[in-house]
Amino acid sequence: MANEISLKYGCNPNQKPSRIFMKEGELPVQVLNGKPGYINFLDAFNSWQLVRELKAATGLPAAASFKHVSPAGAAVYVPLSDTLKKIYFVDDLELSPIASAYAAARGADRMSSYGDWAALSDVCDKETAALLAREVSDGIIAPGYTEEALAILKTKRKGNYNVVQIDPNYTPAPIEHKDVFGVTFEQGRNELVINENLLGTLPTANKILPPEAKRDLVVSLITLKYTQSNSVCYVKNGQAIGVGAGQQSRVHCTRLAGNKADNWYLRQSPQVLALPFKPDIRRPDRDNTIDVYISDDYMDVLADGQWENFFTVKPEPFTRERRRAWLDTMKGVALGSDAFFPFGDNIERAHKSGVEFIAQPGGSIRDDNVIEVCDRYKIAMAFTGIRLFHH
Repeated sequence: MANEISLKYGCNPNQKPSRIFMKEGELPVQVLNGKPGYINFLDAFNSWQLVRELKAATGLPAAASFKHVSPAGAAVYVPLSDTLKKIYFVDDLELSPIASAYAAARGADRMSSYGDWAALSDVCDKETAALLAREVSDGIIAPGYTEEALAILKTKRKGNYNVVQIDPNYTPAPIEHKDVFGVTFEQGRNELVINENLLGTLPTANKILPPEAKRDLVVSLITLKYTQSNSVCYVKNGQAIGVGAGQQSRVHCTRLAGNKADNWYLRQSPQVLALPFKPDIRRPDRDNTIDVYISDDYMDVLADGQWENFFTVKPEPFTRERRRAWLDTMKGVALGSDAFFPFGDNIERAHKSGVEFIAQPGGSIRDDNVIEVCDRYKIAMAFTGIRLFHH
């Protein structure tokens, strides 16, 4: 390993020179293929920390799909249902536990994951490489690769796919620095350990957190630790199904993430599963078309006759009333927030997306109002007492 890697440019082509380096010692990464850029490495290092902590907290293989230094999705291994395999376009693949975790991480918000950076907690195997080989992705970071996996990945993007291997035993310095406008900022690393011990204080009337809910709340909080703030994360069955990042308003963040969670669930509805796609429609085009189909915009598309470009026959509109009826069957969702909820309107919005469990720091002057709304919907809410801002 070297102590410096030169990069083509920084965040933008005009930002030169660019490199990553260590002031002392060697870099903890090796580039096995391709030539990762500045943003690639930002995604790589943030996503690796996320999956490493998910694995440590749950004992399960973990994966993440990153875009612009925030996770589009993250998941720990939970066996996928036949429906999820279908909507993630992996029902024709053999899936190992780590491949299943990545399928879930990428599948929750496939539009945002288009051109992602992948991260794995475990060695990349041939099953995960085969999945990645047919998706649009910029690169991957993992603690190792099997020979078969590396051979597959080296064929991707005309041989230029970015493959980074990280030393899983690397421990960074306890103090971190970054420069902004020529000024150096210094702070202690956020070494907060997130686990079920943070979920012991429940001010709500409902104080029952089943084991699956505790796991999902831990997944949401660890995901938030590496999401640009403000951030809110909805989780179901060990996978993030809606991540809202970088919003100035907490409720806007809750709505954004909630809308993503709704889209994830709407994709599983019988009406969407039965869409009569033409056989030659590519996966990204299917994703885009489904996104339009489950929105109010689809009525305009129907009127314009554009359905003929994608479907063999004209599908029945998915009306707002039918969508709401399907969403009303969504239950057992966990929600984490990186800072306290200042108003009960966040809980009202979360309830519409099937949220039954919440973890947030608490400490707002309106905590009583937030607790009251939770009690109205029998939501169990834990006050963690810790904030998870990430910038």
